Amino acid sequence: MNFALILFVLLVATGLLWLVDHFISRKRRQPGTPNPWWVEYGASFFPVILVVFFLRSFLVEPYKIPSGSMVPTLHVGDFILVNKYTYGIRLPVINKKVIELNAPQRGDVMVFRYPVNPSLDYIKRVVGLPGDKIAYFNKQLMINGKPVPLDKDQPYLGAGLFYTPRYQEQLGAVKHSILLDRETEAPILPITRFPHIENCHYNANGVECVVPPGHYFMMGDNRDNSQDSRYWGFVPDENIVGRAFFIWFNFSDLKRIGSFK
Repeated sequence: MNFALILFVLLVATGLLWLVDHFISRKRRQPGTPNPWWVEYGASFFPVILVVFFLRSFLVEPYKIPSGSMVPTLHVGDFILVNKYTYGIRLPVINKKVIELNAPQRGDVMVFRYPVNPSLDYIKRVVGLPGDKIAYFNKQLMINGKPVPLDKDQPYLGAGLFYTPRYQEQLGAVKHSILLDRETEAPILPITRFPHIENCHYNANGVECVVPPGHYFMMGDNRDNSQDSRYWGFVPDENIVGRAFFIWFNFSDLKRIGSFK
């Protein structure tokens, strides 16, 4: 049972208690009589849960970065905010879109339900849009036949006190940093037979995919240490949670608080 469902159940339960108290029980109580326990510990929480449910479902949702797949943009332990309405208004719990707004753009950092296990939330960067041909051969990203240029940047000093080559990459209107070690070799192989796998072709040098309609191709900024669409396929629109846009806390480094690209 996920948190959204738990919150919804609490909202319904406390809402029913609030209605009973407001329209029935309160009228029968004598003036000065203490509130019964179910009012103190149930109905009184309804307004708070209602506000939290509304904010989390339709405006912003907090999320904690669990892995290093988005380094150097996002670090393990970053607490971020996710905009829930950028890509359309969705019904809570079932995540069904009811109002169309903006579509994801290349370069967006997006939170989504992991297609292999939808109970898990993942965060990656949007690389491929519906209809795009994405190729990743010999660690060179190509979109619709055009190589994505990389500008050499200062090496990145990781938590283990070792340096990793860093580059500046331009995806759409977004310029951001990625980590990429061209000296290492690692095969790219699918970890599961994902939907639309027939749109992808794997060989010893990498993978090439055509993004199907209503789907997106996602990659981590830590290119050599990210399990992403290269391995488990495309993210369908119905799995989208929202666009990540702000770091609101990090216990290890308060300087990280702020917006990011």
